[in-house]
Amino acid sequence: MELSEEQFRRYARHLILDEVGEEGQEKLLASRVLVIGAGGLGSPLLMYLAAAGIGTIGLVDDDRVDMTNLQRQIVHATARVGDLKVASAQDTLTRLNDGIAIETHALRLGPDNAEGLIAGYDVVADGSDNFATRYLLNDLCTRLKKPLIAAALSPFEGQLSTFKAYLGDGHPCYRCLFREPPPPDMVPRCEEAGILGAVAGVLGTLQAVEVLKEVLGLGESLDGTLLIYDALRVRFHRILIGKDPECPTCGVRALAASA
Repeated sequence: MELSEEQFRRYARHLILDEVGEEGQEKLLASRVLVIGAGGLGSPLLMYLAAAGIGTIGLVDDDRVDMTNLQRQIVHATARVGDLKVASAQDTLTRLNDGIAIETHALRLGPDNAEGLIAGYDVVADGSDNFATRYLLNDLCTRLKKPLIAAALSPFEGQLSTFKAYLGDGHPCYRCLFREPPPPDMVPRCEEAGILGAVAGVLGTLQAVEVLKEVLGLGESLDGTLLIYDALRVRFHRILIGKDPECPTCGVRALAASA
């Protein structure tokens, strides 16, 4: 594809980067990224992907905007309270960049619809708030060979990683790190534990950076590494993740069974 005059102006600060340039911007405009959740993580993630010129952004969320969301979910406005989050986010993103496509999916991701949806995109970014969705995305992205950039939040902390277990040895999946989800009463939800809103902004923005790097093939991937942000102590920690040979998703037996 060839950039228009308007695109040259809009993405000028990308184009002057040797690591991006015109070819890289064309990659961004040709890419399809699926974002799960238009909440605290999804809000900054979506806005930066739209601003960067990701050509097609798919957005999955079945929830509606609530007043309590607005403290951290910056893609939504007060006037959109009660609206579907996908519609509210689409409006904001289109105002930000009307040269990209926003595909909305007002549904709850589940075993009956996830595989067909994921198959239509190049990269998946998980901003969900429940373990069932996280494990489902991990298993399907491994099977469909889609890079998964996943983030999660707690009141003053967050974690982020990229999973590409389909590449084989040295490339773990989410189940290599957390084999099974914790009991429901061990991890309180946001409405019970609370969250410092800007922490979601930090992690969602970092997630956007990793998505853009994945599309462009830039720098060092978080594949095999868990990045932890501690807001109260102003610290980042990196933990190496080993591939579990007995992992039910990407271990030796699992890969042999799927071959």
